Amino acid sequence: MSGVGALLGQGGKLWITFCVGITDFLCNFAPSILIPIRMKHNLVIMSIITVGVIGAACHKKTEDVSLKDNPFMKEWNTPYGVPPFDEIKKEHYLPAFQEGMRLQKENVEAIVNSTEDPTFANTIIPLEYSDELLNKVASVFFNLVECCNDEEMEQLADTIMPMYTQHSDDIMLNDKLLKKVKKVYDNRKKENLNPEQLRLLEETYKGFVRGGANVPVEKQERFREINTKLASLTQKYGNNVLKATNDYTLVVSDVKRLEGLTEQQLDNAKQLGNEDAKTKGKYVFTLDMPTLEPFLMNCKDRALRKEIWTAYANRCLGGQYDNTKIINEIVNLRLEKAQILGYDNYANYVLDDCMAKNAENVYQLLNQVWTPAIAKAKEEAALYQKMIDKERGGFKLEPYDWRYYSEKLRKEKYDLNDEDIRPYFSLDTAQKGLFMVCNKLYGLTFKENKDIPVYQKDVKVYEVIDNNEVIAVVYMDFFPRASKRSGAWMTNFREQYYTRDGKNMIPVVSLVFNFTKPSGSKPSMLNIDEVQTMFHEFGHALHSILSRCHYRSLSGTNVPRDYVEMPSQFMEHFAFEPEVLQLYANHYETGENIPDALIQKMEAAATYGQGFINTELLAASLLDMDYHTITKKTDVKLPAFEKEHLSKIGLISSIISRYQSPYFQHIFSGGYGAGYYSYTWAAVLDNDAFEAFKENGVFDKATATAFRTNILEKGNTEDAMDLYVAFRGKEPSIDPLLRNRGLK
Repeated sequence: MSGVGALLGQGGKLWITFCVGITDFLCNFAPSILIPIRMKHNLVIMSIITVGVIGAACHKKTEDVSLKDNPFMKEWNTPYGVPPFDEIKKEHYLPAFQEGMRLQKENVEAIVNSTEDPTFANTIIPLEYSDELLNKVASVFFNLVECCNDEEMEQLADTIMPMYTQHSDDIMLNDKLLKKVKKVYDNRKKENLNPEQLRLLEETYKGFVRGGANVPVEKQERFREINTKLASLTQKYGNNVLKATNDYTLVVSDVKRLEGLTEQQLDNAKQLGNEDAKTKGKYVFTLDMPTLEPFLMNCKDRALRKEIWTAYANRCLGGQYDNTKIINEIVNLRLEKAQILGYDNYANYVLDDCMAKNAENVYQLLNQVWTPAIAKAKEEAALYQKMIDKERGGFKLEPYDWRYYSEKLRKEKYDLNDEDIRPYFSLDTAQKGLFMVCNKLYGLTFKENKDIPVYQKDVKVYEVIDNNEVIAVVYMDFFPRASKRSGAWMTNFREQYYTRDGKNMIPVVSLVFNFTKPSGSKPSMLNIDEVQTMFHEFGHALHSILSRCHYRSLSGTNVPRDYVEMPSQFMEHFAFEPEVLQLYANHYETGENIPDALIQKMEAAATYGQGFINTELLAASLLDMDYHTITKKTDVKLPAFEKEHLSKIGLISSIISRYQSPYFQHIFSGGYGAGYYSYTWAAVLDNDAFEAFKENGVFDKATATAFRTNILEKGNTEDAMDLYVAFRGKEPSIDPLLRNRGLK
C-alpha cells in the first residue's frame, strides 16, 4: 500500500499487506495494518506497520497461554474452514505468531541445510509453503486490527511488528538461501517447468533481490535499520492522521445555519450529537468523507463550510499531530534504501516491478491527462465564479466553495441532485444490483449463510456459488463503528491456492465499507460515489473469488500495483450503465424502477465536474512522483515544498491536491509511495476493456468469459500486459479514458 515493514511469506518474498482501496474521490483512506495478502514484494495499499515495545505485563499475559489450547494450532472445524472468531482471543495472537515464525525459520533452515542440489521441487516449493501457520494467524490479526481495533490490539501490533520485520529480514538477507534460489533460477531451462511454475521461480528470485538479498554485508545492518525505522515512521504518520481526524467535530446549535442540508443529513448529524451528553440536541459533523462531502456540497453557510474544510485541509500540518518532520525522514530513508539496492531514486526502485517500469513513463501518462484536465477545471472555475458574481457574493472562489457551487450548477444545468438519486440506491438495492451483474457476467449466485461465524454482529457472510459449487466465502462489513478504520477496502482471510497435496483452498474474502447507517425508518441510501465504491471493491473481490492459481503468492490480487486496480475500476462501469440500471435500481419505498428521464439526466451529467475530479487526482499523483524522484538527501520543508511543486504544474488556487502531504496516507503510511499514479494507469486499461463490452453487448457471454479466464482467473501467473492483450487482442488505448471523462 512500501517502506512500511515486511511480512515474509508466499514464496519467501517480502510481502506486505495490501488492502485495496476505494474509488478515491469518495474515501478518506485510513491507515491499515498489514495482512499478507495481495501485492508483489513490498508493495502494499492502505497499510501501516506499528512498531514499538509494550510493557512486560502484556508479554506475560500472552506467553502464559498454552499452545495446545490455541485455536490457531488446530484445524478449524468451521464451514469452509473460515476463522472461528468466537474462539479466538487476543491472548492467542502473540504465541501463534511466535510459533509461526519459529516453524517458518525451521522450514527455511531445512532448505538451506539440505545437501541435495537445489531444484524447484526441493527449494522453491518448500519455500512457497513455509509460512502456512504464520499466514493463518496474520490474516486474521491484521484484518481485525482494521475492523475491531482497540488499545490492546494496537499494543499487540506494537509488539508483533518488530518481530515480524526482523523475521522477514533474517530470511530475505540469508545469503545461503539466496544462493540456492539463484542456482535454481540459473538452471531454470533444465527444470522442465510449466508456465506457472516458471513464473513462481522468477517472482521468488526477484522478490529476494528486491528484498535486499544482494545488499553487501557491510550495508545489511543499515538496510535493516532503514526497514525498521520506516515501519515506525509510517505507523506514527498514519496514527497522527487518524487521531487528528477523530479529534475534530463541528458542533452547530442553530439549525438555521444548516440551510441546504437534507433531512437525512440533519437527522444523522443530530443522531451523532445525541451520542454524547455534551452535544445532546445539537448537530455534529465529522471529517469522515460520508459526512464532509455532503456538507460541503449542500451547506449554504460559507463560514461553516470554511471552518470544516480548513480543519480537514490542515490536519497534521503542525500542532499535536504534526507530520511534517516525519515526511522528511520517510522521503530520505526511502531514497537511501533505493540507492543501497542500486537505484537512483525510490520511484525507479518501485516502478521497476510495475507495468510502468520507470518514472519517465509515469510522467508521460500523467501529463497526457493533465493538460486537458486542467483546461476543463479552469472552465469549471470560471462558471462557478460567474455564479458567485451573479449572486453578488463579493468573494473569490475558494476550495471550500467548489463543491457547493458545483452541486448548485449541476442542479441548474441538469435538473439533477444527489437527493433525486439516493432513493433508488438503498444499500440492499445496490447490493442486489451488484450480485445481478456478477450473475449475468459470470454465472455466479450469492447465498447468505448465517451459520458462518463473524467477527462482529453486523457483518454478513455469503457463499459464492458457481455451477452448484461453493467457490468462495465473502464477508461484507457495511457500517462505521468506533473500532473500525474509515474508508473501504478488500482483503482476504484466506487466499485461493492449492495445498501441497492438491486440495483447492477456496478464498475467504473480506469487504469493508463505511456507508451511512440507516436512520429511523429509512434504510442506508447511497449516493453515486458510494454505489461506485461498492462495485469497485467487489471488482477486487472477484479477482480473488475467481482466482484459479496453484500458488498463493501468484493468486488473485497478487499482481503489479498499477494493474491491480484494473478489475476494480472496470467493475465500476457496470454500476450506472443504463441497461443495468433498468434491471436493479428501484425506489426504496415504492419499488418503482428508476425513471428513464432520471437515467437520461445521469447520462447527460456523466462527465460533469471531471475537470476537478481529474485535476485533484493528478495533482496528488504528480506530487507523489516529485517526492520520490528526488536523487539527493533533501530537507523537505512544508508547506513550501508542496506549494512549489503544485505551482510548477499550474494547479489553480481554488483546487488543492486530493491529498495534501501531511495527510497523504497512500504514500506516507501505505504502499502507494511512487504509486498513486496507478489509479490513472489502471484507468487506461479498464476504460479500454469496457469498450469491448460496449462493442459486443454489456452482458455478452463470450466477452465476459474472455475477461474472466484471461484477467480474473490468472492472478500473476503471466505478465500483466500479456494477459490484457490475450483478453482484448491488442494493447490498450488512452482514447477511451479521455473520452469517457469528457477530456476529449
